[in-house]
Amino acid sequence: MAAVVLAATRLLRGPGPWGGARLRFGAPACRQFSSGGAYPSIPLSSPLPGVPKPVFATVDGQEKFETKVTTLDNGLRVASQNKFGQFCTVGILINSGSRYEAKYLSGIAHFLEKLAFSSTDRFNSKDEILLTLEKHGGICDCQTSRDTTMYAVSADSKGLDTVVGLLADVVLHPRLTDEELEMTRMAVQFELEDVNMRPDPEPLLTEMIHEAAYRGNTVGLHRFCPTENIAKIDRKVLHSYLRNYYTPDRMVLAGVGVEHDHLVECARKYLLGTQPAWGSEKAVDVDRSVAQYTGGIVKLEKDMSSVSLGPAPFPELTHIMIGLESCSFLEGDFIPFAVLNMMMGGGGSFSAGGPGKGMFTRLYLNVLNRHHWMYNATSYHHSYEDTGLLCIHASADPRQVREMVEIITREFILMAGTVDVVELERAKTQLMSMLMMNLESRPVIFEDVGRQVLATCSRKLPHELCALIRNVKPEDIKRVASQMLRRKPAMAALGDLTDLPTYEHIQAALSSKDGRLPRTYRLFR
Repeated sequence: MAAVVLAATRLLRGPGPWGGARLRFGAPACRQFSSGGAYPSIPLSSPLPGVPKPVFATVDGQEKFETKVTTLDNGLRVASQNKFGQFCTVGILINSGSRYEAKYLSGIAHFLEKLAFSSTDRFNSKDEILLTLEKHGGICDCQTSRDTTMYAVSADSKGLDTVVGLLADVVLHPRLTDEELEMTRMAVQFELEDVNMRPDPEPLLTEMIHEAAYRGNTVGLHRFCPTENIAKIDRKVLHSYLRNYYTPDRMVLAGVGVEHDHLVECARKYLLGTQPAWGSEKAVDVDRSVAQYTGGIVKLEKDMSSVSLGPAPFPELTHIMIGLESCSFLEGDFIPFAVLNMMMGGGGSFSAGGPGKGMFTRLYLNVLNRHHWMYNATSYHHSYEDTGLLCIHASADPRQVREMVEIITREFILMAGTVDVVELERAKTQLMSMLMMNLESRPVIFEDVGRQVLATCSRKLPHELCALIRNVKPEDIKRVASQMLRRKPAMAALGDLTDLPTYEHIQAALSSKDGRLPRTYRLFR
């Protein structure tokens, strides 16, 4: 730090007999300014001689945004999107996740996420992998969801060959040593404890609402590894799962910021004709089940009074989430549902406000602004290849649970009512702006390319999605909401549930005209 300060001081002083333009005890010296340094006669508007010509990003029509897709002989798809810049994001997305674990121990996908980028046939440890990526300025990550597993690397584009080779080794040739499995068990146990202890219950409620909506099947299976399965998952169990689901026809190698032909060449070199660590036997036990929406309720009585202690303790809250089946992302109604979700919006009871914060969405205007005791009201839309779930999460004091549930059921009923043109246009504009802002990020483009190609073998471009959003009309919102309300509700509840209405009463409220809960009469109060 002292060296930096000294260097800066010398620069500010300028040249002089003692490193300064001013003697320590003398009068200030006159400093001679120049406009060009070594090239005093060349104006700043002209390029300097001998300096390479700069390269700038250009936009020459929509073809620059085209996503190219090539299918290799083994069924693996290679998708790429060119993007200006020195760095690229490359990864392998696999049609694998917790929804495919019906015939296995639940929690395998969660385990594989924690085991990612560990030792392989070529790399002796995770540190060796990270050092290899570091030479190209790279970072790595693995994420699993209910239907997709994603291994991704961001690095300098010049290291593409090394990156694809590393990804192929990580995905197809993991060692899965006993030491790594034991460390993973500890990591999974820690994450489970963290999910149950954190003040924000949203991950836990999302898990519960899926379990209620799709009881015992596909996306309703546990995404997190149950505690009782942690010790049971070993190398044999993992290899059995990997043999069926880590096959080339279920994979997409996606890249953003790379040349397509170079990516295909690397894919052929490292991902074609290679034998994985679990052998080359054909997949024989692949689960092709379609999601079956059941509806229902999952409750967890829990003391939330001491969830976050300290100088400003978190208040004791009861959390509910009510959901109804929407549609898959492959259906035409997916866009109207996305607009409806944006129109509902919501958030916490405190927000800094400002443009784009959703302060004019229905859950703010009708719920949070009118009922000061409501701590949170937020709309979510989960969409998959064969189903979808639109739900509202709400939080309040345990003594006001019944009133909170009725307020949310009313909002569901109002979805199928009159849609104001101004609020619809605002929701569409907000959705398009969020879409375009997110797609400024290279990792987000990568995930969008990979997921779309994995599901449909092609990609809808941003301007196509914006055109679909603009075409949504008030009658589309009313139609999809009316269809949704005909289905049984799914519900998750967490906290002090003493005053929680019964599932039958909530179902009756969602079938009524005004969303009111049936009245209950008590003989003694």
